[in-house]
Amino acid sequence: MSSSRFVITVIGMDRVGIVAGVTRVMAEHSVNIADIRQTTMSDLFTMIMLAEVKAEDFDLSAFQGAMSAIGKEFGVEINVQHEDAFRFMHRI
Repeated sequence: MSSSRFVITVIGMDRVGIVAGVTRVMAEHSVNIADIRQTTMSDLFTMIMLAEVKAEDFDLSAFQGAMSAIGKEFGVEINVQHEDAFRFMHRI
């Protein structure tokens, strides 16, 4: 079984339930958190996760849609990128 890794970023105004909502959607799609960093600066909430999926039939598009929907529900921006694309875009 192969695995795929993704970088998930969450940014927006802090409010109760963001982490719970995001991780619920991740669990529903069998997405595991490999690493996580989260901070709140004044009212600004930021979180970045390295996530992993082991399912061969993982539907990235459906997962991105579900993450976008939960982001809208909480008023935060959520971005899901394959790890390789993220690294390529952010190399110096």
